[in-house]
Amino acid sequence: MVQYHKFSKTKSSGSGGRRRMAADKRKANWGGFFARAKAGDKDEARPFRVRGGKSKASVHHAQHANVAVGGKVQRVKIVTVKESPDNRHFARENLLTLGAVIETELGKAKITSRPGQDGSVNAVLLQSKG
Repeated sequence: MVQYHKFSKTKSSGSGGRRRMAADKRKANWGGFFARAKAGDKDEARPFRVRGGKSKASVHHAQHANVAVGGKVQRVKIVTVKESPDNRHFARENLLTLGAVIETELGKAKITSRPGQDGSVNAVLLQSKG
């Protein structure tokens, strides 16, 4: 089920009286599913509509990342996900999230973009190979 982003009060007040909702659920308070951007063998991003009629792109599979090396940016192939601060199991599943450390052809890099909402994987080189 999609996440509902609204403050929910308890079912009863402190004195035992029942609380009722002042307003019904609104579409504006509904969120989306977790994008689950994966490091894989192809580059695939899908657009989705957001509030206000605008659109964002969600990475579903990413083979390449834009890695900043010094003052230049290079498009580099992603080998695997080494670690993820969000959840240790995301590294095992090769899920790309903000802050995840990935292994690239140049070396280890840290993701600085939000692949589930940006449509691209941007990273900064942490440690080069060799």
